[in-house]
Amino acid sequence: MGAPRIAVAVVTMGNRPEEVDALLESVAKQDVPPERIVIVGNGCPLPEFARRLSLPGEVTPVELDENLGCPGGRNAALARLREFGDIDVVVDLDDDGLLVDADVLRRVRDLYAADDRLGIVGFRIADELGETQQRHVPRIGTSDPLRGGYVTGFLGGGHALRMAMLDEVGDWPAEFFFAHEETDLAWRAADAGWRILYAPELLLQHPKTSPARHAIYYRVNARNRVWLARRRLPLALVPVHLGVWVLLTLARNRSGAGLRAWFGGFVEGVRESAGERRPMRWRTVWRLTRLGRPPVI
Repeated sequence: MGAPRIAVAVVTMGNRPEEVDALLESVAKQDVPPERIVIVGNGCPLPEFARRLSLPGEVTPVELDENLGCPGGRNAALARLREFGDIDVVVDLDDDGLLVDADVLRRVRDLYAADDRLGIVGFRIADELGETQQRHVPRIGTSDPLRGGYVTGFLGGGHALRMAMLDEVGDWPAEFFFAHEETDLAWRAADAGWRILYAPELLLQHPKTSPARHAIYYRVNARNRVWLARRRLPLALVPVHLGVWVLLTLARNRSGAGLRAWFGGFVEGVRESAGERRPMRWRTVWRLTRLGRPPVI
């Protein structure tokens, strides 16, 4: 098998034009250029990137009539890449991120070339000062963000996905719109025997942010957590997972408005259809637990 062919996908809502230009310019500086770049306008028109910027590979804009959320936008990029049929790995990058090093795509290529069962590679996210927020480290507790290895999840801001894995386990859960879509995909990948690697040497510079900056955060975070448990956990673990999470949420959240929105989302998650139920096997639960992230947390 030859070297994996890599594409880069970026989803934007059109509100960060300067950041998108800077990101694409950092992609253009990679010492191994992508075969394709797909840029999705999530309910917005796109400028002529290829005309203004000197970008490698073939640049494909995809303009969606409405904002489908992050997972829906990424699915649109995947659909276009499948039409081309010449890509093995897709690298998803947040539209306000930046590839500081010029060897990121080469390292991604080499990781996938060395392991046929490597499904997902997660990048390290750090701000302009080099600091990684603890919530961006895919391990429990105060883990060292520079310690790589196999993990149970990955970060949406910067990662790589093997197309063959997606063909087997399915694409992003578009109905989630925002929040927990990475965990849904990671659990499906792990249950199918694909490995998830956290590679901190792959750096995406990203401004320090809080997920609560999004107006819909508390509602969709609660709804999607319930959906995630209902879709992917063995039946006996659903109440355990949700019970632990409810207790942690009540202990950590001091915002009355946030708790009201959270409760509304929780009820929505219980009442509305969670989609296809495809629970992971108990041996996958054990494997995730051995990797340090039991799915009851």
